[in-house]
Amino acid sequence: MDYLPIALGLFTLFIFVLIVFLASRYRRCPSNQILAVFGRVEARKSVKCYHGGGTFVWPLIQDYRYLDLTPMTINIPLKGALSMQNIRINVPSTFTIAIDTAPEAMNNAAIRLLGLRRNEIESMATEIIFGQLRLTVASLTIEQINQDREKFLEAIRKNIDSELQKIGLTLINVNITDITDESGYIESIGKKASSTAINQAKVDVAEQEKKGAIGESSAQKERRIQVAQFNAEAVEGENSAKAKIASYNADLAEKEANARQRGEVASQLALAEIQKAKAQAETRRLEAEQVVPREIEKRKVEIDAEAEAEKRRKTARGEADAIVSVRTAEAEGFQKVLKAKAEGYQALVASAGDNARDAATLLLIEKLENLVRLQTEMIRNIKIEKVTVWDSGNSDKGSSTANFLSSMAKTLPPLHDVARMAGVELPDFLGNLKTAGELKPEKPPEPRPAAPRTEKPDEPPRLKPEKRPT
Repeated sequence: MDYLPIALGLFTLFIFVLIVFLASRYRRCPSNQILAVFGRVEARKSVKCYHGGGTFVWPLIQDYRYLDLTPMTINIPLKGALSMQNIRINVPSTFTIAIDTAPEAMNNAAIRLLGLRRNEIESMATEIIFGQLRLTVASLTIEQINQDREKFLEAIRKNIDSELQKIGLTLINVNITDITDESGYIESIGKKASSTAINQAKVDVAEQEKKGAIGESSAQKERRIQVAQFNAEAVEGENSAKAKIASYNADLAEKEANARQRGEVASQLALAEIQKAKAQAETRRLEAEQVVPREIEKRKVEIDAEAEAEKRRKTARGEADAIVSVRTAEAEGFQKVLKAKAEGYQALVASAGDNARDAATLLLIEKLENLVRLQTEMIRNIKIEKVTVWDSGNSDKGSSTANFLSSMAKTLPPLHDVARMAGVELPDFLGNLKTAGELKPEKPPEPRPAAPRTEKPDEPPRLKPEKRPT
C-alpha cells in the first residue's frame, strides 16, 4: 500500500513530461511564413512544407526552418537592351515578387532558397529578371513596346514568371516607368506622330471649312426643296394619317367587338363550367351522403351474411364431422360388442358340447328370472279401484268372485308356455305341464254368509272379493 502513491506520482510525472515533450516538439506555422521540415519526412522527399497549421518535428531525425512570404520589391534599371530592330532602348521597371504558396513552388523554394538571406534571394531574382527582360525586349519592335504596353507587360509576365517558379518565386506586379532610347528613335517617332497629327488636323480643318460653305449653300437649296416636299408630304401624311386613323378606329372597333364577343362566350362557358362543377359537386355530395352509406350498409350486410353463412357452413361441417365421428365410434363399439358376443356364444356352444340348442337353453335359463319378474310386475302394477261382482249364488260352479280372480291369474302365460314360444324345452327338474285329462276339478269352496255392509247413496254397492284357496 505504500508503493501505490509513489507509482501514481511517477505515472503523473511521466505523463506531464510526455506532454511537455510533445508540446516542445510541435511547431506551428504562421500565415506569413512557410514551415519547411527536412530530414526523414516521406519516401522520395527531402523536405515537407506547411503553410498554416503545424506538425511535430522529432529530434535527431528531423529539423525545420521558416521561409518568409513577405513580398520583395526589385528595381531593374535596364539600359541598352536590343530590340528586334537592333535599336538599344532603356526600360527602367520595378518588379514585386514573393515566395509562392503552391505545393510544388514551396518545395522548390525550400530546396533552393532555404537558408539564404533576403538580399541573396533578391540578387538571384534580379539576375533572372534581367535576363528574361532582355529576351522579351529582343522579341518585340519599338512600336510594339511603345504603343501596346499591355501586350508588352503580358510578355514580360509570361517569360519571367515561368523562370521564377523554378526557384519557388512568383511575380506579383510589374511597373514600367518610362521607355527611352539612345538614338532618339522613340522621340522621332513622337515628333513624326505629332507633326502628322498637326498637319492632318489642318487638312481636316480646311476640308471641314470647304464642306461647310458647300454644305451651307446646298443646305439652303435643299432646305427650300425639302420644305416644299415636306409640306406636300405633310398634307399627304395628314390625309394618310387620317385614313389610317379611321382604319385603325374601325379595326379597333372590330377588335373590341370581337373581344366583347369572346368575353361573353368565355363568360358563358365559365358559367356553364361553374354550373357543371356545382352539379358534379352536388352529385358527389349526394353520393357521399346517401349512396356511399347505403353501399357501405349493403356491403356490411353482404359481409355479415357471408360471415354467417361461413359460420353455419363451418358449424354444419363440424356437426357433420362430430356425427360421423360418433356414428363411427358407435359402429366400432357395436362391432366390438357383436364380436365379443359372437366369441362368447362360440365359447358357450363349445362348453355345451357344440350343441346350439343346449346353449340356447342355458341362455334362456339365465333370463327366466327376468321373465318371471316381468310377469309379476304386470300384475303388481295393475291398480283396481273398484270391482263389482254380482254373485248369482250358484254353488255348483263356484262363486263369481273366485272365478273372476282365477280367470285373471290364468291370463298370465305359464313358464313352460313362455319357453315353448321361444322354442326351448325346459329340463325335467323344472316340472312338466299336465294335459287336460290329468287335471282334477277343484272342490268349490263353501259359500260364506254375506257380511252386512253400508252403502253410500251416491255410490253403487262394492263387493269384497272372496279369497281363493291356494
